[in-house]
Amino acid sequence: MNKEQILSFLGLCQKAKKIVSGEAFSLEQIKAKQAKLVFLASDAGVNTTKRIKDKSLFYEVEVIDSFSTEELSKAIGKNNRKVVTVIDKKFADKMKELKNM
Repeated sequence: MNKEQILSFLGLCQKAKKIVSGEAFSLEQIKAKQAKLVFLASDAGVNTTKRIKDKSLFYEVEVIDSFSTEELSKAIGKNNRKVVTVIDKKFADKMKELKNM
């Protein structure tokens, strides 16, 4: 997995307004079937992790949990983000491809 490139793509997604961040907003997008890929911080709390993973599993959205809160927050230029959801299919597909390299 090329972590640096994935984080760079997250920054591009932020600039293009193709992501939502935060647990509540991410859950809304997952339920609305707009979420294409979810990033969950590896150091997120137990309850947050369970809620996000359960909803993502039910709605068949892939979850990547190999980044810390600090890495995710720095990539999108916001503070203390535990959950970041990509809502653009092309960005999500490219990041999934980079993850599988």
